[in-house]
Amino acid sequence: MNDDLTAEVLRNALVVAAEEASIVVVRSAYSTFIVEGSDASAAVLDAGGRLVSQSMATTLMNSMALKVALPSLLADHPLDAMEQGDVYVLNDAYRGGVHTNDLLVYRPVFVSGVPAYFTAAMIHVSDLGGLSAGGMAPLATDIFLEGLQLPPVRLATAAGLEPAVEAILRANSRTPDKVMGDVRALVAGTAVAASRMSSLAGEYGAEGLARGIDAYLDHTESRTRAALADLPHGRFTASYPIDGDGVHPGRTHTVRVAVTTGAADVVVDFEGTDPQVPAAINSSSSQSLAAAVFAVRCFLDPTIPMNDGCLRAIDVRLPEGSLVNAGPPHPCGGRFVPIYAAMEAIFQALSDAMPERAIAASGILQPFSIAAVGAPYWIHLSYDFGGVGARRGLDGPDATGVHFGIGRNSVPQAEPVETRCPLVVESIETVPDSGGPGAFRGGLGSRTVLRFLAPCHVTTRGDRLRNAPPGRDGGLPGRLGGFFKRHADGSLERLPDKANNVLFQAGEAFVVETTGGGGLGSPMLRDRALVEADLRAGRVSARSAAEDYGLSL
Repeated sequence: MNDDLTAEVLRNALVVAAEEASIVVVRSAYSTFIVEGSDASAAVLDAGGRLVSQSMATTLMNSMALKVALPSLLADHPLDAMEQGDVYVLNDAYRGGVHTNDLLVYRPVFVSGVPAYFTAAMIHVSDLGGLSAGGMAPLATDIFLEGLQLPPVRLATAAGLEPAVEAILRANSRTPDKVMGDVRALVAGTAVAASRMSSLAGEYGAEGLARGIDAYLDHTESRTRAALADLPHGRFTASYPIDGDGVHPGRTHTVRVAVTTGAADVVVDFEGTDPQVPAAINSSSSQSLAAAVFAVRCFLDPTIPMNDGCLRAIDVRLPEGSLVNAGPPHPCGGRFVPIYAAMEAIFQALSDAMPERAIAASGILQPFSIAAVGAPYWIHLSYDFGGVGARRGLDGPDATGVHFGIGRNSVPQAEPVETRCPLVVESIETVPDSGGPGAFRGGLGSRTVLRFLAPCHVTTRGDRLRNAPPGRDGGLPGRLGGFFKRHADGSLERLPDKANNVLFQAGEAFVVETTGGGGLGSPMLRDRALVEADLRAGRVSARSAAEDYGLSL
């Protein structure tokens, strides 16, 4: 077998090891969101903390957490103290984690008697305490209100789960059986990936596998730097606002960024971003790193692998004590609010650098949780997605969001949710006229109606519901979405964008409307045939066709 072919086989084998782990987690988990949404991530790292590979479904939010948190694990549990069969867990946001409900699980892989690699998996488990069920605490003013915090601890040995850790997890969960089912699924996923890595070490030899991984990362770095060299050189700045923090009325927050492109690298500097606040709109460093890497990669060759070689060429600077790198005790559960603002700011900075590849601002995911009022607890955690901003030459996709934090399926299917929870999914549809008008139209937002068959609590955490995603180059903003309660008499009440445990009675309905994407270019320049096609398809109304696009009816 020639060297190039051998290298390609090894690269794919490393990805498959992580991919198989994520599939095992999904098929073994207990939580509805994991089983039906396929939201599980897995990765392979080496003992030096380098990200070697990740599963195809792993999001950057999760793989960056698994990478950033590993040094904290090793600081508390040195390699020479680890034994075959050990498994470790943490969720500490200030040490690389995401938020309290995202458990990061690691298993050392021994080669020649020493830990040489780690297989890792993570999911959002059903519940670990906090203000509301399901890990949503939109009005938290410190991290202690968001749920149980776990420093790096040993979760299991070759003999099984550590009884003390299991007792702690059970005691802090409204759904202990589901949480422990999820935890066992994570442990199983790391075991499968570890078996694959051991097989690769046997096939290639310890030194051969290490050399192959080094070559893989170097190859990725080379491709990344070559792609970065093709970008326009210079310093490009932008900012993006956050609607509010849910705690301090009228207070504004902004994420600012400067993107500096050079010969073969890029610096993404968030200096000037507003400081952290005692509200759930802060992010840990790993999540902001993910936002920056994702946004830059959107302007590069999409076939470049995601591993540590890519990260070597992207220098991300996150000011400590800011919205994008919070410290204790500031809550981090609402991390997607600042990191999606960070992502959008990078998009707009690079769109200024490359107008021919510009994208208007987008609606983003709107998460919510629905839970029983009391025991026995049932929980449904989900998201709906906004419309994507229009791109040069293309309309924005409908109701998909520009997202980098969800798994394979993202939104669970209606029937399994109805089977597991006392609710009926009455309708899911796109919203006409919600995409920002433009020569290229913004993607449409969606509307989902959930009618409840039993009393429940609804918790919401939204953004871009007060400040519409703007258009570019004469394009108009997307239509704002929101969360609503439909009363039994049919009247509609708008809920706060960030609300905790709103009581719904049986027969009432929860309505989620997502924000549309911004348009690009003057709508008067839109091809008449495209406007007519949108009108026939119900994407735009007769009013919008006439008023926004000047179509004579």
